[in-house]
Order: sequence, then C-alpha cells, then structure tokens
Amino acid sequence: MVRAMSDDAREPHFVQSLERGLAVIRAFDAHHRELTLSEVARICDLTRAAARRFLLTLTDLGYVRTDGRLFSLTPRVLELGYAFLSSLSLPEVAEPHLEQLSAEVHESSSVSVLDGDDVVYVARVPTRRIMTVAINVGTRFPAYATSMGRVLVAHLSEERVEAYLARVRLTRLTGRTVGSVAELRAELGRVRKQGYAIVDQELEEGLRSMAAPVFDRSGAVTAAVNVSVHASRTSVAAMRAELLPPLLATAERITADLRVTRPAR
Repeated sequence: MVRAMSDDAREPHFVQSLERGLAVIRAFDAHHRELTLSEVARICDLTRAAARRFLLTLTDLGYVRTDGRLFSLTPRVLELGYAFLSSLSLPEVAEPHLEQLSAEVHESSSVSVLDGDDVVYVARVPTRRIMTVAINVGTRFPAYATSMGRVLVAHLSEERVEAYLARVRLTRLTGRTVGSVAELRAELGRVRKQGYAIVDQELEEGLRSMAAPVFDRSGAVTAAVNVSVHASRTSVAAMRAELLPPLLATAERITADLRVTRPAR
C-alpha cells in the first residue's frame, strides 16, 4: 500500500489531493505495470470513486493511458524525474568515475542519494546482473538494508539519525537483514567511524555491496557510491582487501570534481 502522511505530520498548507494524485502514480512499478481501478484504489487506500477521478485526470494530462479496464503510465511521467536529474550535476560528474571503477574491478557500481528513508539511484554502470530486480536510475530501496543507505544515514546529524531510527520499520527482506533498531544504531556508528559500509545479503540473498560517502564543498555527505558483488564469487574479506581501496579512491575523485563543478547546498 502506498502510505500517506499522517494527519499529525501535515502542515496547514498541505494539499491532500496532490498527495493522493502522486500516490496513484507511485502505485505503478515493475511489478504493477498495469492496474485496474480496483487495484489502484486498494494500493492507495482510496475509494473507487476517488481512484477513478485521479486516474481519469492523469489520463487527461497525458501521464496515464487506459484501454477502458487497465491503466498504465505513459512515458510522459519521465518528465517529472528529468526535471530533477537535469538540475543535478551529480550523475554527469559521477558516471565517468563509475565507468573507470567498474572497468577496474569488473563489478557493477552505482551512486545514490537519500530521499526520505530510501536510497534513490541517480547513476549506475552495470556489468553482470546479480539481483532478481533490475536496477536502473530511479530505483529505490530502503536505506537500512543497503550499503549506500547506511552510509547516507550514518552521516546525518545525530538528531536526524535518531528521528530516522524512531520511525523506521525494519522488514526482514532476507534471513540476514538487520532485525532491531539497536543493531542498526550500532551498525550506523561503525559505518560513520570506519568511513564505509558493507551489507552482506541483507537486501537480497547472494548480494553483497560496499559503499563509501561522497562529500560536497561544505563537507556534508551528499551521495554514496557502491560496488556490488555476488556472494558466491567474492567474500567479505576479499571485498575489504581488493575492492575497498579503489572504491574509496573513486569516492574521493567524485568528491573532488563535485567541489569544482557544484556549489554547496
């Protein structure tokens, strides 16, 4: 279900209809490319009448198409994300460094930013497919279960980290996923101290990833860069010995370029 903000979290200026319209767009994903009216209503926790109004409005605006029974998104929704990406220098700065890293270590590499409690991929250079879910620019994962997410959360202010830990819902995505807030808090402390994060099959069985922070000109962590490997090919010890040095060097190069080309926020 696409969750709405609670009434307590809403400011006086809050436009609920806009929130619901965006929720309808987010109801469509890789597993729900086409949805019926009833399915949209259920996913978004709307009445059928409300879901119908939102879907037909989005159809009139060109963001949704329908054959009369099934609804699906149109390519026009890409405009919503492109407006963000076109104003962000990070992907274009990071991509050549990801290509260099991937060519050096022969593994996939990505850059993500934090959006709420999720990481969002903004640049990626794949090699082999090692996840059951395809990862593209715009893919989102819960921060607590990813190496890039842990790097990004660990470098928030202490107040923001505690607020995150107070609201996060830890879903056991695999048998190895962090299972308690206390465990996650301890891990975030380690990540901040050591300067990188390793997540061993917590997001998906067979997937290991390692991430390092990217800093802006103010010294704040603005993104994270990672390398992903298959557990059957690369041990955690090998990741530290063989992949960590080039990963840290890549993070430093991206940081250096961002400080030249991008003003601090």
